[in-house]
Amino acid sequence: QGQLVESGGGSVQAGGSLKLSCAASGFTYSPNCLGWFRQAPGKEREGVAGIRTRQGYTYYADSVKGRFTISLDNAKRTLYLQMNSLKPEDTAMYYCAARRYDCASYSWFGVYNYDYWGQGTQVTVSS
Repeated sequence: QGQLVESGGGSVQAGGSLKLSCAASGFTYSPNCLGWFRQAPGKEREGVAGIRTRQGYTYYADSVKGRFTISLDNAKRTLYLQMNSLKPEDTAMYYCAARRYDCASYSWFGVYNYDYWGQGTQVTVSS
């Protein structure tokens, strides 16, 4: 069974940066789509960024475009999310997720499209 383990969360002041990591292990296949999601208290889980692993296509929520960057190190089987210019509204639990099949611009953000989820890492941004 595939396993995803996130790390790198923490508390920062507005304008600061964090880099999240998601280590993948135990997969019997290479996921074709990986994503970062977040969920704030009382809110639904939302897609932050996605990547189509074979082609390297990346997708971003409008709220994070220009500030966040998703990347993948295939050799290390690790997904990253570089977060710059953080805002208090970025405060949430961040999750990585894996999907066996390809994703596209109209599907990467769908929570129900993913097969595996990590346990999450908390990001808190203070003003």
